Amino acid sequence: MSLNRVASSILIAAACCAAMPAFAQTAPTQTAAAPAVPAPRQPASAEERAAYNRLDPLARSVFWAREMEVNPMDPVAGVELAEALRQLGQHEQAAATARQVLTLQPTNIEAMLEIGRAEIARGQAFYGIAPLEQARDLAPNDWRPLSLLGVAYQQVRRAEDAQAAWRAALAISPDNPDVLTNAGMALATSGDATGAEAMLRRAVAQPTATQQMRLNLAMMLGLQGNMPEAEQIIRRELPPELADRNLQWLRSQTRVQSAALPTDQARTWGSLQSP
Repeated sequence: MSLNRVASSILIAAACCAAMPAFAQTAPTQTAAAPAVPAPRQPASAEERAAYNRLDPLARSVFWAREMEVNPMDPVAGVELAEALRQLGQHEQAAATARQVLTLQPTNIEAMLEIGRAEIARGQAFYGIAPLEQARDLAPNDWRPLSLLGVAYQQVRRAEDAQAAWRAALAISPDNPDVLTNAGMALATSGDATGAEAMLRRAVAQPTATQQMRLNLAMMLGLQGNMPEAEQIIRRELPPELADRNLQWLRSQTRVQSAALPTDQARTWGSLQSP
């Protein structure tokens, strides 16, 4: 081989080496680490869910919205989120969320009940009747659809259907305070003060009666003129400042109605509901 050809070969080899990246010229001592891939979020455990369900509606709405993000097909999360939204006063969004659950599980009774509750709460009970009737038909031994149907029927002025629904609910769950309270308040608005008081007294006599039920009875008694007993109940249930405000309002309502109506009609619920 001539000297010129050898020199040319050396120049070509040198040029190739110069074009190579610096790291290729020496053996690597460590492989670069691949970027970490975040693990997919997992639904909360049963213990975590139970803990969050003891919190206020706002905290529950945030928690269950996150659970829906993790698994949009989770019907339990959908129903729980609908309930929390309803308790926050977001009734339309609550009904829409419960209806999304029914697209996944068309026979989910809890979602049907939440639709009924949300529509009743926003004053549009007519749109809650169909899902509540479906829930009643799917669960004939469950008093809850019947109790809510009574409220919905009453709101759309189907008073006879409302009373029939509550009678059916009480046949399934005798002396149920929720049913008794709903039926009692309906009797009150229809002018049957005596029947309403009897229903409400039965309701608050039950071990599972709530504070709101007892305050309903106090309001009923106060509007009929039985302020001593009404005050006794209110002061047991509420702190002093709040009790004073409620009693002041109740007395003002009684005075207004008494001044506007004949004495012999001033203590009836029907007259108290008149303009």
